[in-house]
Amino acid sequence: MRSPSLLSVLALTAGIGAAANAGQDTPRELSLVYIADVHAQIEPKAELFWSDDGERYVEDAGGLSRVATVFDRIREERPGSALFIDGGDTFQGSGPAAWSEGRVVVEPTNALGLDMGIPGNWSVTYRKQALLERAEELDHPLIAANMFDADTGELLFEPYLVEEVNGIRVGVIGFTDPDIPTRQPPYLSEGLSFKGTEVIQPLVDQLRDERDVDVVVVATHFGLPKAIRLAEELDGVDVLLSSDTHERTYEPIVRGDTWIVEPGAFASFVGVLDLRLADGAIVDRKWRLIELLPEHFPEDSEVKRLVDEALEPYRKRMDRVIGHTDVWLARYEVMNTPLDNLITDAIRAETGADIALSNGFRFAPATAPGPITVGDLWTWLPLRLQIKVGETTGSDLQAYWEREFENVFSRDPERLFGGWLPRVSGLEVEFVSTDEVGRRLRSITLDGESLDPDKVYTVAAGNRKGAPADRVHRLDGCTNTRRLEMTTHDAVERYLQANSPIRGVEHRRVRCIVTDGVVRSQALSSLTTEDDDR
Repeated sequence: MRSPSLLSVLALTAGIGAAANAGQDTPRELSLVYIADVHAQIEPKAELFWSDDGERYVEDAGGLSRVATVFDRIREERPGSALFIDGGDTFQGSGPAAWSEGRVVVEPTNALGLDMGIPGNWSVTYRKQALLERAEELDHPLIAANMFDADTGELLFEPYLVEEVNGIRVGVIGFTDPDIPTRQPPYLSEGLSFKGTEVIQPLVDQLRDERDVDVVVVATHFGLPKAIRLAEELDGVDVLLSSDTHERTYEPIVRGDTWIVEPGAFASFVGVLDLRLADGAIVDRKWRLIELLPEHFPEDSEVKRLVDEALEPYRKRMDRVIGHTDVWLARYEVMNTPLDNLITDAIRAETGADIALSNGFRFAPATAPGPITVGDLWTWLPLRLQIKVGETTGSDLQAYWEREFENVFSRDPERLFGGWLPRVSGLEVEFVSTDEVGRRLRSITLDGESLDPDKVYTVAAGNRKGAPADRVHRLDGCTNTRRLEMTTHDAVERYLQANSPIRGVEHRRVRCIVTDGVVRSQALSSLTTEDDDR
């Protein structure tokens, strides 16, 4: 389903619930306007959109200047009736963001006029002090009910905010990923501690019983499958805003009286959830996910100026050409992507290892055919990781893949961990995503030959600072490990120099073959929306 242009969205939602409110004296309307997972993609860039009708690549989509255009139109159409919320992972995901510890994102983000935001799992990328500094520089507050100062035990930010919008009292609770210390290298979150979802229900009750709110919103940053489970467990929540997994929910997911939505990523989308209330109760609602296409949304000139000024000191470094591609390079599938195939091929080629592995990162929009720059490389890999090589057995590799299948495809959302399936060069892995734990793997071959459980193989991957000496990627018990002077960035740059232009024959080959299950989503293809009166 394609999202319509904003003007048609506003036309559709202006009369929301009119029939349902016949006879009500003072119906009031509220719009929750939601972005998330910008990942420092503050200027327009290439993007891949898809629907039942197929895929569409666009070379000039999104950017904060187009987000601003949508925000301003909403303010003009419904003055004083909207609340603007950011779902986190705002300051990490590009070279300029890494080189400035996120400062490059601050002024353009402030120009949006957000009302509040929450920290994401990558908010700790530049450590605790930088997080506090960026939060202080923002014009809007961050909220998080489960993020604490490890030394004092005090909350780092307020747990919730109560805002009155168009006569409607709205309580918004913030919640970030409690697994940050294990999902990210542990040293990044030193000085911080986290609690789980047990902190939320008491706050919901407090908002209902003591703060007299009309609408309770929980803004979460720990992924759509876990957000859905949370909605099933909580009482008294009207809206659950999800982020982290970059899911594009063109239709809301409904659990009881709670709507769950997630608004895509990379400043390529704006989500708008319209609520109508009468006598303090929600009587109608509608969700739209708006694609920020250039033909519908021109760039706001002032925000464009701020973005250009913020990036200007980094342009020369960003724009240095390191390769060329004749094909689109994208990273939007749970199991295989041409972009990550290229990265793992580069690591394998530079190390001579039998197998190369990389994380199933979700960040990085598409890269269009043409020059590949340093800016592209830092968007693909925002952390420079030293490459580590070690030896492991075929049986340990089989066990590794079974663990990773469970991390990505578990039926229990609480067991889902990290990003998508690891990316691999050298292996072809066939599996059934819906089979029992430990029984999903069907076959593994290395360059066409079945993996020998007793044979020793060399494996290479980027190394997380502080990882055990015997770990390569998430393979424990490796022997003869060594860290190279080379980084993942070095490997990719050298590979591009030797293999440009990238023509995509090898990089488009499927390496993880699933006989059932999902492609672009860990959650959406297995969900059924409850039949309610929407």
